[in-house]
Amino acid sequence: MTQPDDSAAPTSGASAANGPLGQSPLKHISGDLLESLIDNPFESLILVDADGIVRFMNNSYEKVYARSLENAIGRHIREVAPESLLPEVLETGKVIVGRSRILEDKSQIVVRIPLRKDGKLTGALGKVIYAPPEALQELARKITALEQHLEIFKAEFTHAYSSRYTFDHIIGETAPLRQAKELARQSARTNAAVLILGESGSGKELFAHAIHSSSRRQDHPFVSVNCTTIPNELIESELFGYEAGAFTGSLQKGKKGKFELANKGTIHLDEIGDMPYLTQSKLLRVLQEGEIEKVGGTTPQRVDFRLICTTNRPLEQMVKKGTFRLDLYYRINVIAIPVPALRDIREDIPLMVHHFIRKLQGGEARRVASVSEQALSLLKQYAWPGNVRELKNVIERAIVLCRGDCIDVGDLPTALLQQGAGQDLAADPVPLLKEVVHSAEQQAIVKALQKTGNNKSAAAKMLGIHRTALYQKMVRYGIPT
Repeated sequence: MTQPDDSAAPTSGASAANGPLGQSPLKHISGDLLESLIDNPFESLILVDADGIVRFMNNSYEKVYARSLENAIGRHIREVAPESLLPEVLETGKVIVGRSRILEDKSQIVVRIPLRKDGKLTGALGKVIYAPPEALQELARKITALEQHLEIFKAEFTHAYSSRYTFDHIIGETAPLRQAKELARQSARTNAAVLILGESGSGKELFAHAIHSSSRRQDHPFVSVNCTTIPNELIESELFGYEAGAFTGSLQKGKKGKFELANKGTIHLDEIGDMPYLTQSKLLRVLQEGEIEKVGGTTPQRVDFRLICTTNRPLEQMVKKGTFRLDLYYRINVIAIPVPALRDIREDIPLMVHHFIRKLQGGEARRVASVSEQALSLLKQYAWPGNVRELKNVIERAIVLCRGDCIDVGDLPTALLQQGAGQDLAADPVPLLKEVVHSAEQQAIVKALQKTGNNKSAAAKMLGIHRTALYQKMVRYGIPT
C-alpha cells in the first residue's frame, strides 16, 4: 500500500486539524468517491461565493430545478434563481432552514448555510435534502411540538415579566394622590430613574407598574425584584446572573440575572433600602457604566434598562448613618414620587371600598353591592397602619361575613369597632379635629420655610420631621415645593 507523501507542503488554508501534517482530508478521497458524494441523488447543491456568484451546482440541482449548468456558473444567484434566499444568508450570516415541501412528488427540506474561513464569510451553500414522506411527516410533527412548547414558554415569560397595572388601577381623587399620579405620568415619558417613597401597603408597586405601562418600554419586560426576600449571599447572582460552574450548586449552563432579563425594559428594585451595602457598590457601577458582570465571569455585558426603585425606609437618614451609599442615593433619586398614606387621603376611602367590593367578587354573582354609611364612617376614622393593603383585607373579610347585600358595622373587624365605641357616629367629630390638626401643621410648615428661606432640609430639622415627610405634607397642603 502506498503511503501518503507527508513531506509535501500543505495546501493553502490547510491546518493541522485537517489531517496529518496539516493536509486536507480531501486528499485521501478518490475522484470517483468525491464525485459520488457531491452528485448523490439525495441532495441538490448550489454554491455561491461571498459576492453571490454561482461557483458550483450539482447535476441533481440542475435536473430538479431546470437550471442549466453552463448558464449558471459565473452568474449571480439572483439571475439563476430569483427566488433564492442565499443573498439573505450572505447578508446576515445566519442559517435559513426552509419548511418541508413537495416538488415533483418529492419531499424536500431546504437548507441555506453560510460558509466561513478564519471567521470571514466566504460564501453560502444551498442544499435540498430528499427524504421519504413519512420521515418528513415525523420531522414536521416534532417541529410543531417544539414550536408549541416555545409559544407556551414565551407566553409564560411574557406573563411573568410584564406590568399588570396601569394608572386606572390607582383609585382616588384627593389632591395628594392626584399630584403623585401626575408626577408619575410625567416620569413615564422620560427614561430617568424614579424613586417611589411611601409606607408599606400604600401602593408603591402599583405606581411602578403604571409608569412602565405608560412608557416607551411598555412592550418589553418589567422585572420586579424584592430586595428583602433574597438572601444576602445570593442577591448578586440573582441580580447579575452567573456563569457555568461559578459556585457549588450552580446550574451547569449558568443563569441570567434580573438585569439581563430586563434588557430594553424596566427593572423594579422593591425595598432597595434593604439591599446589602456591598451590593450597592456593584449596583452603582451598573448604573454608571450600563454594564453587568456575571458572578464568575470576566467579560462585561451591555444592558439597556430603566430603573424604578421603591422603599419605605428613610434613605436620607440611612445615608447619614453610613448604611446606604450617598452616590447611589443620588443615582436612584432623580425623580422622587411620595405616595400618601391612607390616613392622609381618607376622603378616597369610599371610592376604594366600592372598587374592592366589585373587584374581590370577580366573576362571581355579586352578592354584596354596597356599604352602610355608619360602616363607611368607621372606615374613615380608622388609622390604617397597613394602608390600602389593610383596607383591601378588611373589605374581603366583610364580604365573606356579610349576610345581606350591604356591608354593615357588624361585618367589620373588632379593632375598628373598638375605635368607634362611645363615639356619636352621627355627629362625627373627627373631621373637625382633623381640620384643626391640618391647619396647625400647615401654619407651622409655612412659618418654618419662611424662617429658613425656603430651605427644606433646615425647615424639616426645625419641625423635627424627616425631609421626605415635610415634602409629603407640602404636597398634601398645596404648599409650593
